[in-house]
Amino acid sequence: MDEQVTSRRSARIQAAAPFRMLFGFLRRRAAQEDARREAGVLDFTFGDPHEMQLPAYVEALREAAMPLDDQWFAYKQSEPAAQEAAAASLERVVPLGWTGANLRMTTGGFGAITVAMKAVADPGDEVVYSLPPWFLYEILAIEAGLVPVKVPALQPSFDLDLDAIAAAITARTRIVVVNTPNNPSGRIYPPATLSALSSLLEQASVRHGRRIWLVSDEPYNRIVFDGVDFHSPAQFYPWTMLCYSYGKTLLAPGQRLGYLAVPPGLPETEELMDAVNSLQIAGGWLFPNAVMQYAVPQLEELSIDVPALQAKRDRLVSALREMGYEVTSPEGTFYLWPRSPIPDDEAFVAELERRGVLVMPGALFETPGWFRICLTATAESIEAALPHFAAALKAVRTEPSGQAERSPLGTSL
Repeated sequence: MDEQVTSRRSARIQAAAPFRMLFGFLRRRAAQEDARREAGVLDFTFGDPHEMQLPAYVEALREAAMPLDDQWFAYKQSEPAAQEAAAASLERVVPLGWTGANLRMTTGGFGAITVAMKAVADPGDEVVYSLPPWFLYEILAIEAGLVPVKVPALQPSFDLDLDAIAAAITARTRIVVVNTPNNPSGRIYPPATLSALSSLLEQASVRHGRRIWLVSDEPYNRIVFDGVDFHSPAQFYPWTMLCYSYGKTLLAPGQRLGYLAVPPGLPETEELMDAVNSLQIAGGWLFPNAVMQYAVPQLEELSIDVPALQAKRDRLVSALREMGYEVTSPEGTFYLWPRSPIPDDEAFVAELERRGVLVMPGALFETPGWFRICLTATAESIEAALPHFAAALKAVRTEPSGQAERSPLGTSL
């Protein structure tokens, strides 16, 4: 008798390196939560809020929670008012003539990417994406029965390596994922790169006799700095599914709200949207709850303070460079992506942790030798952390072996 308790799919997900590291990291972090608070640990790991939510955000949810009829909390799919408000907002960022018919509301960016993958790809198809990635692409692909194909980005610019992407595409390739502005590097891919990628995908689709879809992961497309123009891959390649999350712009990742959109004029729009809708139902009713959808028109008027984020970016980039760190100023998102001063990024992250500063190692993003700092921490926390960044850098430079002691982070995750 087969004594296996769990499915092979769940075992594959749990065995995936990003899953093991991330959720081990989360368990360790949760176990130390009380101690960290008492010790005044400075946390730069996740894009969580470190200050009270915007009052207007709270008021929007409060108003949306007040029922206006007996169907207020009935089953909801994609609410038309939410779709239209989202489409109007997207049009201001990516001007392609969007309407509500081009969007389906989802449970955050997770839900959008999940149904996008399943809507166009079948088990055994390949999904190509660049490293460093958002660390959950692999497990979302595995859950969908797809095969992750990973392509390193160019370093240190972290631009897309188009030659490597082209070489990775096979007859089994169905999806290429692009994340812009990129988490963790903060890179915004320019029009020339996106245009070349479009040509590459079109040629590969013709060569293999099968359409390759592009999934554009864009939760940070409103968080850009220095007046940089953001361009979506959807403006260059019609067969794009654009995935958006409100959790970044509003800094409320616990309130699951997002959407999947396909460009206007795509001949397959109606068929594709029907597929998305059916997958949302089959996946366990993957629609945002009623209150979140009712609030969308008001939420679209709100945003975190992007100039304040830019000021924190400028302060930390300048200070780290003065200390001797190699760090590129991100064009968007709310992360910094410095190079670790020693090859073992996990050991360096452990050195920072011993000094009360928590960041994420590049190994979590399958790109050793770098680390990520989240700028959603307060300006006061950044100032308090600067002496520790300097001390950690000095410590690893004076180690006889040039290596800091590795913490349990590298072995227990």
